Amino acid sequence: MKQLLPFILLLLARLDGAEPSREAPPRPNIILLMGDDHGWEEVGYNGHPYLKTPFLDEMAASGLRLDHFYAQPVCSPTRGNVLTGRHPNRYGTFTPGRSLRPEEITVAHLLRDAGYATGHFGKWHVGPVKKGSPTNPGAMGFEEWLSHDNFFEMDPVLSRNGGTPKKFFGESSEILVDEAINYIEKKQQADAPFFTVIWFGSPHEPYSGLETDLALYRNLPEEYAPGEVSLTSNETGLRIKRPQREVLIERYAEITAMDRSIGKLRNALKTLGLKDKTLLWYCGDNGTPPSGLTKSRFRGVKGKVYENGIRVPGVIEWPKGIPKPQTSTVNAVTSDILPTLCALAGAKTPEVPLDGIDLVPLLNGNMKERGEAIEFWNFRGSRPDQGSPKPYIDPELQKGTTPLVKKMGKIFTRNFRNDHHEEIRAKDFLGPRAILIDDFKLVIDGEKGTEVELFNLKKDPGETTNIARKHPNVVEQLSKQLRDWQGSVMNSLMGRDYK
Repeated sequence: MKQLLPFILLLLARLDGAEPSREAPPRPNIILLMGDDHGWEEVGYNGHPYLKTPFLDEMAASGLRLDHFYAQPVCSPTRGNVLTGRHPNRYGTFTPGRSLRPEEITVAHLLRDAGYATGHFGKWHVGPVKKGSPTNPGAMGFEEWLSHDNFFEMDPVLSRNGGTPKKFFGESSEILVDEAINYIEKKQQADAPFFTVIWFGSPHEPYSGLETDLALYRNLPEEYAPGEVSLTSNETGLRIKRPQREVLIERYAEITAMDRSIGKLRNALKTLGLKDKTLLWYCGDNGTPPSGLTKSRFRGVKGKVYENGIRVPGVIEWPKGIPKPQTSTVNAVTSDILPTLCALAGAKTPEVPLDGIDLVPLLNGNMKERGEAIEFWNFRGSRPDQGSPKPYIDPELQKGTTPLVKKMGKIFTRNFRNDHHEEIRAKDFLGPRAILIDDFKLVIDGEKGTEVELFNLKKDPGETTNIARKHPNVVEQLSKQLRDWQGSVMNSLMGRDYK
């Protein structure tokens, strides 16, 4: 009778119309991948007519393709967003070159405490990577790292665990992946689940590429040569103007090289017998920059709160947990990464305001709409009328060490800053900002000459028609919701989450 009991219970469940629940897979190994300045349209699977990204295309075809995935408008804020699950304005990472605050709890801290080995490879850009920095990858939860303060090109100079920077020869994306594979093999031998972050330097300008990759794009049509664009010179580190077609050949070569390194990583996981139980999550850190933008179905560029500034490629591959291909149009954002990974790893989320949600129901195919808002805000953090703000971290500890091609002021390295915010003023709530909930997106001060704009992204993804006057109630509701959220952010910025 005992042997028949499970069968009888299963039969009764099916007769009652209920399907047996799929057993949750064991907690996965986790790899986060991020391209630098890689916009939504710049992958083959999103219909780009020339770019070759076969391995990202395979991930999109076999896993979960996130068609409405968002990041912050620029780099450092998005990286802080991924690490903390919190909007970067909560801790003063307003723009590139602003660091995290040492009190922030990151996904690496949380997964490390849950038993994961934690490693970071590539671009960091939320503080110096050197030893002694209170915001280097080690201080932020990573046990091992090979990282750069900012972006890098071919033959990158990287710091291992905060040590003296060293030059590595070769294509930078492949170098990072090779190092990450070595790390993963080591952790596999130790029988430890791993959390590995690979943040590429590509395709951020200044551009360069292997000749074999450049050759793929030398026949770009003349329509890709509308004029000149401004970018950094690989020779001088200063701004120059170059024909856009030449620039795009190099940019596309970088994207293809990055894609190929992702293919190498996927093959390594398969060879090591880790593919089925490893979650691989790729996204961009912000939209396409002006030097890489030609024709587009979207509005804006990198740095703007319109779609081309914040909508990025997003795809998750995890055969054990996502056994069938899915395409989702549910709004998702980089701040969702921390709560989602914590749920999968059995880790607790920090007891501070978070701006992301757990996407495990989306991975399971059970989330059809988000329901909760996503907010974006380019904070005007400069306060010249109050004099120099008090540094949150000793400026000496904020000095970078890994060389850059780009000249930053008088130096070829990147220094960081983070400031105390002593009081909240009405003008602190200004700056381009947006709130997105389901199909509606409200934009305030998005561009010069605009005030309040409302778009239905389902009908108008290009944000061409402002329907604010037709829907005053929606404008009022979303404006209030956005302002209330800003109030919460300002409380965090004052340091009240740490008390």
